[in-house]
Amino acid sequence: MLLNIGDKAPNFTLFNQNGANISLNDIKGQTCIIWFFPKANTPGWTVEGQGFRDEFKKFDKKNIKIFGVSGDSVVKQKKFHDKQKFNFDLLSDEEHSMLEAYKVWGLKKFMGREYMGIYRVTYVINPEGEIHKVYDQVKTKTHAQDILNDL
Repeated sequence: MLLNIGDKAPNFTLFNQNGANISLNDIKGQTCIIWFFPKANTPGWTVEGQGFRDEFKKFDKKNIKIFGVSGDSVVKQKKFHDKQKFNFDLLSDEEHSMLEAYKVWGLKKFMGREYMGIYRVTYVINPEGEIHKVYDQVKTKTHAQDILNDL
């Protein structure tokens, strides 16, 4: 069960692709988008990230921060970030503490196999630190534009 609209967004402190600490408390008063992806450099997640990259100026104009989060290491996030020329931070949660707090870590099924993994979910957090919107049905090619149309 995911977080719901109106829930207080759990605080987090994670390393970004450059090894700098990023905390939700650091961006209070701003809207932020947190999109979760299972693994760097996979086709669907790359397309989704490219959408945020390509629409970045429109989000920035609205003073909206964007963060991509996965369980990948800082090194893998850095390679993904640089290869795709992302203009927003990718956060590393190897311990899964944020993933669990945001309820995006859980049992998944693929081709009859069950495993623990990250759900394809995006949260929009309002300036008061509450969940404003939850996207759990994501179209990777249009996701960034879909969010812009909603805001």
